[in-house]
Amino acid sequence: MNGVTDEQYSKKRVALAVTGGIAAYKSIEILRGLQAAGCKVRVAMTRHACEFIQPLTFRALSGSYVVVDDYSADNPDPIAHITFSQTIDLLIIAPATANTLAKLANGVADDFVTSTYLASTAPVLVAPAMNTVMWQHRATQRNIEKLRRDGVQIIEPDEGEMACGTIGPGRLSQPEKIVRVALEMMSGSQPQAVANEVFAGNLKGEHVVITAGATREAIDPVRFISNRSSGRMGFALAEAASRRGATVRVIAGFTTVAAGKGINTINVTSAEEMYAAVLGQIKAATIFIATAAVADYRPKQVAQAKIKKSHAELNLELERTPDILAEVARSRRPDQIIVGFAAETEDVLSNARSKLSAKNIDMIVANDVARADSGFDSENNAVTILIRDNPSPIELPLMRKTEVADRILEEIAKLRHMTAAAQRA
Repeated sequence: MNGVTDEQYSKKRVALAVTGGIAAYKSIEILRGLQAAGCKVRVAMTRHACEFIQPLTFRALSGSYVVVDDYSADNPDPIAHITFSQTIDLLIIAPATANTLAKLANGVADDFVTSTYLASTAPVLVAPAMNTVMWQHRATQRNIEKLRRDGVQIIEPDEGEMACGTIGPGRLSQPEKIVRVALEMMSGSQPQAVANEVFAGNLKGEHVVITAGATREAIDPVRFISNRSSGRMGFALAEAASRRGATVRVIAGFTTVAAGKGINTINVTSAEEMYAAVLGQIKAATIFIATAAVADYRPKQVAQAKIKKSHAELNLELERTPDILAEVARSRRPDQIIVGFAAETEDVLSNARSKLSAKNIDMIVANDVARADSGFDSENNAVTILIRDNPSPIELPLMRKTEVADRILEEIAKLRHMTAAAQRA
């Protein structure tokens, strides 16, 4: 368990809620894994879960009464959804069906499991399992996003062959992974540590090219036009993509932070140099993410010597720089996913939607750089993710850019799954 000792968890109390899917039998392994780490586990079940596995099994293994209906005559605690939920260190719902996700996301409390969720003040870990089409349905994905915004930790399902014969994402994640993430959550690990475990490998085989930082457009040998981009977001994405198994290359302009260890970086200065570097790398790329703040204009003429301030005024004639994102999108291959960023100061969503459409890209990440608490050169960001053909924006509250990076890559991984499923159909 990553060097974790049983003593750390000997007093940890976990509620394991099992809902009605074919993967319910795997919850036994989750229970045993938590017990092996020293946790005390109590089990709750939905009525439909009892059709797949009997409460007696969990009662024998846990040594405690298994609650299905807190109004049942044999239930020793008639308000169990209160006492049960408020005396635990972690609530795990595994497997979580599409129906359960919908109830949790919308505050429906029509059974013991959903009532326990609403009454609990403990952290919540949810591991969904369902048919691939159900998992990829927009309604399910909206519910997942709602739960994430509510602070619920989601372990996305694995990809493989389902009981119904469908091949794709939907299988309950491996019990040992669920146990590891649960233990990390109870040990006080930062969300990033949990994310590393959950998402490791889900971009394996991808070649990701990322632009980062600011370009500088020369006026004379000592002056230039630029902006305040630090490169933090681009490097955060690069490190997160690398952790997920991708081959990553960053094309970086000027940055105020350094690339992480092992990140392959090509350093450039101007928009023209970045454009050339991108064209040199894009053929190998399966995912292109344009986070760089590329100067839209450059001086038409660059002075060969320093311009003296003896001039009463200085007039610069500017010309457009290459539109890197538009060119990549124009010449894209069917297997490539193209992601852009929109740094705006007003009408943020409207301008971002226009850019998403005009450049014909798959996703755009919009952020209000006028905010004092996020944006340029800040370690935090609050963004909205817009996805082509999906009318529902995904709003991420203020969080560290490392966390934003994982959420963006999570959406990219979903796009890849959906693309692969469409190609198989």
